[in-house]
Amino acid sequence: MAEFKLANMSSLSLKEGDKVEAEVEGIEGGKVLLLKLAGQVHALNANCTHFGAPLKNGVLTPDACFNVATGDVEDAPAPDHLNKFQVSEKSGGVFITADQSAVKNGRRAPNVKCSAQAADGVVIIGGGSGTFGTVQALRDQGYKGKVTVISNEGNLPLDRTKLSKALIPDPEKLLLRPQTWYKEADVDMLSDTVTDIDFSKKAVSTQSGKSIPYTKLVLASGGTPKRLPLPGFKELGNIFLLRTVTDVQAILGAVGDKGKKIVVVGSSFIGMEVGNALAKENTVSVIGMETAPLERVMGSEVGGIFQKTLEKNGVKFYMSASVDSAVPSSSDAKSVGGVKLKDGTILEADLVILGVGVAPSTDFLKNNSQVSLEKDGSLKTDETFAVHGLNDVYAIGDIATYPYHGPGGDGSLTRIEHWNVAQNAGKTVGTQLAGKKAKPFIPIFWSALGSQLRYCGNTPNGWDELVLKGEPENGKFAAYYAKGDTIVAVASMMMDPIMVQCAELMRRGKMPSKKDIQSGVSPLEVDLPKEIKI
Repeated sequence: MAEFKLANMSSLSLKEGDKVEAEVEGIEGGKVLLLKLAGQVHALNANCTHFGAPLKNGVLTPDACFNVATGDVEDAPAPDHLNKFQVSEKSGGVFITADQSAVKNGRRAPNVKCSAQAADGVVIIGGGSGTFGTVQALRDQGYKGKVTVISNEGNLPLDRTKLSKALIPDPEKLLLRPQTWYKEADVDMLSDTVTDIDFSKKAVSTQSGKSIPYTKLVLASGGTPKRLPLPGFKELGNIFLLRTVTDVQAILGAVGDKGKKIVVVGSSFIGMEVGNALAKENTVSVIGMETAPLERVMGSEVGGIFQKTLEKNGVKFYMSASVDSAVPSSSDAKSVGGVKLKDGTILEADLVILGVGVAPSTDFLKNNSQVSLEKDGSLKTDETFAVHGLNDVYAIGDIATYPYHGPGGDGSLTRIEHWNVAQNAGKTVGTQLAGKKAKPFIPIFWSALGSQLRYCGNTPNGWDELVLKGEPENGKFAAYYAKGDTIVAVASMMMDPIMVQCAELMRRGKMPSKKDIQSGVSPLEVDLPKEIKI
């Protein structure tokens, strides 16, 4: 430990709620965040441990994504804690006491080192964000039992959001944790496919012939991309789905030296993100059935903003369109050459990417008489993600239909296909299985649509009015989705930290009403109460 002076700081006379980023003298690139909460000044690493966003631009509460008192991460997607530093004022300057590496690295890994000792064991099926959230919470919260992960993804849990947003083909650059981390946590990672579960005997059967016992079982098998049941889409080559690293590798292999004609079928998040990522050096066309992209979730007015943004990047849109078939290439009858629309239009294509939704990956349960699947193939759970009708079994992520208690939810059942929700659900289950109390969360997602879209809340009962603020004509806006007078969801672009503030207000039952927003109330001006209401 050593003492380091903060540049351009002469005193700790911050106002309540202030957040100040300061450079650390003597440490190249070293920065800390000073903030004042409840009369006390704290010093922490300055950037989020997910994508490195500066925390000075965030929202200050005692226990949002990071705990101010400890630096511990409390909400996805950040994987690591922040370091907390002792801070003092003396001799006309401000100093922190710290290890140089703690300042420079900007993060503190959760303590997951373990040698499993207890007789009980948790088995997790799946290899995505939900699995990662569960494993880390189990070990970070002190669970000493055996942990086994069964996954057929072919890689360790990775940051799947970067697949469609950035088309990164190297799994090593996407891993949430390296292999050594799982070894230190004494987690048995099995590359295998689950074929059946005997819930009465508490045993999981796999394709390789293994029978794996469990005390607690977490189902986190994720989603399977849907295909189009239309002529040509099954038979022709160069038609791709996008879910895994191998999918990205195949797409980039087909794109090759760029300059390709690419048709994206589907104008939801995956289709829009991959279209935007490929448009710079290729000709990209997006086909959507709605009048505007993302209309079902975001409405036509906001969807139109996204469309204009991507059109500036070179993406062409064919909206209110229905696909008839995929047609073969004139030079290779085995490969796709275009997509034919119902009106007879043929969009030429060197390759086609499908972004038409996902279905819960629960095929291994469809013939299991011990469990009842919902109509969409998901599993119904309670608020703790415990599966109805089964003992000691939990479901999280794309396969979970759970009661939503955020604004306008009233316990309505909902299934949310977002990476961040899966990780938070896993964190909830892992914390509970470790014997601790989990923190409620509001669903959040983000998307790369020219600019960064932020979204919080959920609309299981729909919304009936949109209040749009900002400069939507310039792609800068905050969109408030209302059901009656209740704001049930908020989307924003280029107006941080409005979404984060709204998520915390929702969690605390203090989100302004539609009438408030229409009358000019800004969520950033509303004080955040300490008590969590959901």
